[in-house]
Amino acid sequence: MLVLVIIFLSLLSPASCFNISFPAFDPGSCSDGGNLICMGSVSVANGSLSITPDPTINEKGRVLYRYPVVAWPASFYTTFTIKIMTGSGSLGADGMAFVLAQNSSPSPSLSFGSFMGIFDQSTEGVLQQIAIEFDTYKNEYDPDGNHIAIDTVSVEKPVALRSLNGTGIDLKSGREITVKIEYDGWSKNMQIYMAHAGEQLVSFLNHTMRMKGRVPRSVYVGFTGATGTLLETHQVLSWNFTSIELPKQSLGGGKKRVLVIIVVPTVLFLMFLATIVAIPFVRRVLRRRKESLARKGDIEVLIASSNAPKLFTYRQLSKATRNFSKVNLLGTGGFGSVYKGVTKDPHPTIAVKKISSTSKQGEKEYLAEICTIGRLRHKNLLQLQGWCHDRDELLLVYEYMPNGSLDRYIGKGEFLDWTTRYKILMGLASALVYLHEECGNPVVHRDVKPNNVMLDSDYNAHLGDFGLARLLQNEAASVTTMIAGTPGSRPLAVCLSFSSSASTTTDFTSSTALCRGHTKSFPDETTVHYDQL
Repeated sequence: MLVLVIIFLSLLSPASCFNISFPAFDPGSCSDGGNLICMGSVSVANGSLSITPDPTINEKGRVLYRYPVVAWPASFYTTFTIKIMTGSGSLGADGMAFVLAQNSSPSPSLSFGSFMGIFDQSTEGVLQQIAIEFDTYKNEYDPDGNHIAIDTVSVEKPVALRSLNGTGIDLKSGREITVKIEYDGWSKNMQIYMAHAGEQLVSFLNHTMRMKGRVPRSVYVGFTGATGTLLETHQVLSWNFTSIELPKQSLGGGKKRVLVIIVVPTVLFLMFLATIVAIPFVRRVLRRRKESLARKGDIEVLIASSNAPKLFTYRQLSKATRNFSKVNLLGTGGFGSVYKGVTKDPHPTIAVKKISSTSKQGEKEYLAEICTIGRLRHKNLLQLQGWCHDRDELLLVYEYMPNGSLDRYIGKGEFLDWTTRYKILMGLASALVYLHEECGNPVVHRDVKPNNVMLDSDYNAHLGDFGLARLLQNEAASVTTMIAGTPGSRPLAVCLSFSSSASTTTDFTSSTALCRGHTKSFPDETTVHYDQL
C-alpha cells in the first residue's frame, strides 16, 4: 500500500516550482542587474511599468522576465493589474498583450499598431509565441475595439476570442483592471478571468490547447504593447507569476490525470478498507496457525518419546493411495476412513487410516493410538508402520490385512471353520494377555469388537484400533474416562453400559461377547444385556 502511495504522490508532485512577484516596480528592475529585460519604449515610473509611456504614434515596447521558465509539461497561473488610457477623445490604439515568447529578443521591428508588439507580417507563423491580447482598436478582422483573444501564429486569426462589450469592462477606460490567467498542464485548458481592481474576478475566456508544438519547452514571459496612428498608454501596475513543472507522465494528456486522481485514490481506499476488514480474519488465522503449530510440536515430541515408527509425508501417502481415491477405500469408521496403499517402505501394501476432520475426539484418539501402540510389539497386534501429521491432516499407516476385519464373517453370510475360529480367538486372547500382563504398564484396549480384529492372509488375528486405549498404573485397579466406545459402534464391553470405569475385565468381557458372536448374530439394540450373553 505504501508503494502505491509513493507512486501516487510522485505522479502528482511537481518536479519544481518557479515564482515571480512584483507587487510594484522600481527603476532598478530594468537595469542590467535587474530581473526584467526592458526593450523598446518601456520605462519604470511611479512604481509601474509603462510599456508605451510617451504620446508617440507607431510605438512599441516589450518587457520580459530575464530568466526562462518551463512551459511544458507545466501548469502556470499569473495575475497582473493593467491600466490603459487613451489620448484625447474616446478612440485609442492599439492594445497590449501578455506573452510567452520563444526568446528574449525585442518585438519585431514592424509590430507596432494592430500587431501590438507581438508579430509583424514577416514573423507571423514563424515565431513560436503565445499571446493573450487586450485589443482596444477595431481592425477589419476584429469584432469590435474592446475584446480579448489568444494568438498563436497571427493576430488576425486568434484561436479564441471574447468581446467585452456589455460586460461592464472597457479596456481603455483608464480604470485599473485585474487579470488572472490559469493554464492547467494536465487538462491543457487555459482560462482567463478579469474584473475591475478590487472586484470579484469573472471568467471570460476558456480554451483548450497544447503548449507543446506551439512554444519551446522553456519560454520568456512578459508584456508587449503598441500604438498606431492614435495615442494610448499601457501600464502594468503589479505582476505575479507561478509555474509548476509537472512530471513527464503528464505529457500523456488530461485523461491520465483523471486516471491518477480518481482511480489511484479509489484503489488505495479500497485497499485500506480491505485491510481493516481483513485484520480480524488474519489475526484469527495466525492464532489458529500458531495453535496448530504448537499442537503439532507437542504431538511430535510426545510421539518421539513413545518410539513411534516411520514418519510419512502427506505427499507420500497421497501418492500411495492414489490421492485417497474411492477405488482404494477399504472402509469408514467413527474416526475416519481407511484406504489401501502401495509403497516401497516398509511394506509393499499398506492400510492408511485418515482421521476425519469432523471428529471432535479424533486428535486425542490419534495421539492415544500412536503413543500406545508405538511401544507395543506382539504378533497378534496390528502393527503400526508409520504416521503423518501434515497439512493439518492426521494419518496412521498399518500393515495391510488381506482378509479384512472379523465382523465380515459374523452373521453376514461368510463362515469360518471351527479350526480357524479357534485360531482367531487364541490369537485375540494372546494379544490381550500381552496388553494386560506382559507389556509393562497394563493397557486396556476398551474397544475389543469384531471390526477391530483384523485377519491376515492366514487368518491370524491382529487386534488394532487403539484409539480408546488407556494405560493402567500398577497400583490402580481401573481408570475412569469420558470415552466409552467408538462413536457409532456396537459396544461389546457391556459393563460400560452401566459404568464409565474401564479395567482389564472390560476387555475380557468384550472378548467373551466376541466368542458368542461366532455362534449367533448380535442383537440390533445398542446395549447388550447380561441375559443375552
